[in-house]
Amino acid sequence: MDAHDDEFELLSQNAEEAGLAWAGRPTVSRRTVDVGERELSALVWGAEPAQAVFLHGGAQNAHTWDTVALALGRPMLAVDLPGHGRSGWRPDGDYGVEGMADDIVEVARRLAPGATMLVGIGLGAQVALLATRRLPGAIERLVVIDSAPGARPTGGTVPDTDAGASVAAFTAQHAFASFDEMLDRALRFNTGRSERSLRRGILHNAHSLADGTWSWRWDPSQRHGRDFAFEATHEALTHFAGPVLLVRGGRSDIVTDETVSAFRARHANTELVTIDDAGHAVQGDRPVELALALDSFWGR
Repeated sequence: MDAHDDEFELLSQNAEEAGLAWAGRPTVSRRTVDVGERELSALVWGAEPAQAVFLHGGAQNAHTWDTVALALGRPMLAVDLPGHGRSGWRPDGDYGVEGMADDIVEVARRLAPGATMLVGIGLGAQVALLATRRLPGAIERLVVIDSAPGARPTGGTVPDTDAGASVAAFTAQHAFASFDEMLDRALRFNTGRSERSLRRGILHNAHSLADGTWSWRWDPSQRHGRDFAFEATHEALTHFAGPVLLVRGGRSDIVTDETVSAFRARHANTELVTIDDAGHAVQGDRPVELALALDSFWGR
C-alpha cells in the first residue's frame, strides 16, 4: 500500500474476518517521532491517551496488531520497530535489541507517556523487556508473546525451532517480480490463513518499486548479525517488578515447557496462557482469543 493510499480502509475486512461488530472506522492515526537522523512511525489507536505500547516481531509492522486493536477497543500505541514498516532504516545497519529499545522508549515518552503496559511478540518481546528498565516505575505490566526473553543461557544463541526455521525461510527472499509472486509465497508459508488476510498483510508490509517489482518494507540487513543482548535481557527480567503474561501459540515450538520453567525461575510472577491452534504469529492466527487474554490481564 503506497503512501498516498488510505492505510486504514481495509480495517472493515479485519473486523469481518474476526466476527467483530463494525460501527465504522475507529479513531486511529499515524504519527512519527524523530530519533536522531531517523524517524520512527507508529499507529495511535483511540481518542484517549494510550495505555499500552505494542511491538511487533521481526519482518512485521504495526498493522499486525490491527485485529487485536479492534477487538480490544482500548487506547493503545502500535510502533513500527526501527527498520520496519514506515520507520526509517539505520544507516549503520545496527539493529541490536538494546539500541532498538532506546528508540522505542523515545517514542513511548513522546506518544504514550502514560502507558503502563508493554506488549511484544518475538523480537518485539525482547525489545519490550529491555524498555522496562529504561522506563523505571512507568511500566507496571509486561506481555511477551511466543518468546521468552531473559530465559536463554547467558551468552548463548537463539535455539533452533521449527517455527523459527519457517520464519527464516519465508523472509529469505526480499525482492519479487510482482505482487502475485509475493502473495503466492505467503500462501505457501501460511496455510492456515485466508488469501484475503495475507493480501492485506502484504499491502501493509511491502511496497512497489519504480521498475514494477516489489520488496518488503523492512531492512534486509537485519537477517544476520543482530545483537540479542542476552545478559541485558536476563537482568531486565530479573529486575522487572510487575506481573508478566507469557503467551504462547499452541502450534509453535518456540516456548516449550522447559522454557516456561526457566522463565518462571527468573520471574516468579508470570502467568502462562496458551492459545490453541495458533502458531508463532498468535496475533494473526487467533487475534480475538489473544485480545481476550490481554484484556483480562490488562484489567486486573
